[in-house]
Amino acid sequence: MRRIAMSVAASTMTLSLAGCGVLNATGSSTTATPTKGNDITVGVLMPDKINTRYTNFDYPIMKSKIAELTNNQGRVDYENAASSAPAQKKQMQKMIDDKVDVIILDAVDAHAIASTVKKAKEAGIPVIAYDRLAEGPIDSYVSFDNELVGEVQARTLLEGLGSNIDSSDKVVMVNGSPTDPNAKQFRTGAVSELTGKVTIAASYDTKDWDPVVAQKEVTKAIDSIGKDNIAAVYSANDAMAGGVVKALKAAGVTNMPPITGQDADLDAIQRILIGEQYMTVYKPYPDEAEAAAEMAVYRVQGKDIQFDALTQDTVDSPTNKDIPSQLVQVNAVTKSKIKDTVVADGIYKISQICTAAYKTACAQAGLK
Repeated sequence: MRRIAMSVAASTMTLSLAGCGVLNATGSSTTATPTKGNDITVGVLMPDKINTRYTNFDYPIMKSKIAELTNNQGRVDYENAASSAPAQKKQMQKMIDDKVDVIILDAVDAHAIASTVKKAKEAGIPVIAYDRLAEGPIDSYVSFDNELVGEVQARTLLEGLGSNIDSSDKVVMVNGSPTDPNAKQFRTGAVSELTGKVTIAASYDTKDWDPVVAQKEVTKAIDSIGKDNIAAVYSANDAMAGGVVKALKAAGVTNMPPITGQDADLDAIQRILIGEQYMTVYKPYPDEAEAAAEMAVYRVQGKDIQFDALTQDTVDSPTNKDIPSQLVQVNAVTKSKIKDTVVADGIYKISQICTAAYKTACAQAGLK
């Protein structure tokens, strides 16, 4: 069993290994007494509309899996907070008032939502933290190894700089939202790889992961450092990478430096094809979303063995310890790896990627 300690103050993730095995199994799937049948309602709360993954992947995959697990009897109550922590609290409170059976929560603000998580607990509604570890009495958590994501981004960025890399090469860091605990972990992982190899010339924590804000931050960095002196840009996700590219283009840059991303957005894959973005991190959303759906259904149906088999890691949040968890592996995607990752996994069809503007680049990359 892997245990991960998460601290807002230190923004670090520490790992220790203990004996692996099924946690607190109380019976088989045939002998466990379900607390609910298939006629359940699952509340799904997503954080924003800036990142297309939530609408295009996470929610539809969860909905499909819940239907499969409940013989098409389970219902999904879906809300997206559009980056508003107060809106998400109201959405979650309504789900509590409506007496949904379980909630899957991807928090806008991990700290601000804690009191509402507590209200759900008091109402007997389990809360599954999804992608971001919300504070409060969470029942379980599914995400990715977030420091590893940052490390993968930084290592690939360094590869993009080539063999002539120098410690004086200036890198601009465009990190995620300060209210998102994942952003702190991405940054920590990235800094651990970049330190001593390049110079971090500017670093920004970008409110709400907003690409417009990211564009303004990079414009500020260009004014301070000079467009020709920026060797690379670490962008924590693809939406912000789009803002980074706009800022550099506005400054007259035609040959983009290595720019990182995350989420494997379609427009990011297309930017990678034409050399405007160097890489993205592909996180297998089907694995993460299906695991969350399974956790939610198994939790309310009392299927302890199945639930425990899914949650053999544990994490500590700032408010709670030993939260049963699952961490899913990630992949770096550069131009040469598009076919073997997002295409092979069925995330995008080649026809979706290779629209008219990208036909030539697709042919050069072997996407046919």
